[in-house]
Amino acid sequence: MVKAWYMDEDTMSDQRLEHHRSPPEFISLEELYSRTGVEYFNLNVDTYASDGVLDALKKERGYTYEDEIICSKECLPNYEEKLKTFYKEHLHTDEEIRFVLDGSGYFDVRDGSDQWIRIAVSAGDMIIIPAGIYHRFTLDTKNFIKAKRFFIGEPVWLPYNRPADDMACRQQYLNKLTQGFVTAR
Repeated sequence: MVKAWYMDEDTMSDQRLEHHRSPPEFISLEELYSRTGVEYFNLNVDTYASDGVLDALKKERGYTYEDEIICSKECLPNYEEKLKTFYKEHLHTDEEIRFVLDGSGYFDVRDGSDQWIRIAVSAGDMIIIPAGIYHRFTLDTKNFIKAKRFFIGEPVWLPYNRPADDMACRQQYLNKLTQGFVTAR
């Protein structure tokens, strides 16, 4: 089950560590959604292909394309550089949808006060990061994750590094942040 917490400000140590504040400041899934718009679903990794839950979610949200990604030292050429690239703060013009099949990692998102919230994901966790939110990804110390990625239509997967505040998707996100998020569930 996913956990989320506010991160410390330590930028010098390994990004793959938990980076809790002292004392730790966990937030609930409801708080995560209200503060960031990030949605969470728990799916069964053993039955998702046949139980209909994922199919219903894909249909409801209009996901028509999917692929699978594995991130590990063995699978990614130039692994350390790739991790640094994934960890660069950026946004996308579309939602970022990840369903973790195996392994674990962290998605970090900015809240309305520009503070980092770390989201620890593992097998069975599916998160939907809204378009226009500043975020980043890193593996944890296990250095392995296998996940499905979902898209509406053909993927146009371009990261726009911060600052990208003038982009329409960013402005739309900030409006939702101010007015409140409405879940697509």
